Amino acid sequence: MSEPLYSFPPLVAPRARVLILGTMPGKESLRKQQYYGHPQNSFWRILFDLFGESFSIDYEQRCELIRKYHLALWDVLQSCHRDGSLDAAIRTEIPNDIPNLLKQQLYIKTIVFNGRPAARYYEHFFGQTGNPAYRILPSTSPAYAAMDYSAKLSAWSIIRQLVIDPI
Repeated sequence: MSEPLYSFPPLVAPRARVLILGTMPGKESLRKQQYYGHPQNSFWRILFDLFGESFSIDYEQRCELIRKYHLALWDVLQSCHRDGSLDAAIRTEIPNDIPNLLKQQLYIKTIVFNGRPAARYYEHFFGQTGNPAYRILPSTSPAYAAMDYSAKLSAWSIIRQLVIDPI
């Protein structure tokens, strides 16, 4: 069996209003030790476009974008075994302590899942509480090719509304 993989600590802005949850960082993200580190993942481009900011490949500027717009990033899984980067290859998964994070971050009113697999893992480990509210958005991964960039950007535009007018 391969060595276990471990996700990153949460990246949480002061007074974060929206928690964005992925499943588990992919191979390139783990190598770089950066959220959404694969160059073809559209996550960062989408966020920069949503907020009308100039796109940057600098990871600290990306993290600053999260802080500026009161967002939080984490993954549903703390650790797992996986060959490659696909969520379908995940096994022996252990969840992050998301309920504890939510108890500490009282301003988070909505969880946004970056793809259906993240939502499935969350529901498996924590159920469907409805509080905070949550939304499943299309995966920004290059492996999810069912939607083009403009369709993903349109779907993800809810983030801007949630930050400005949280549920």
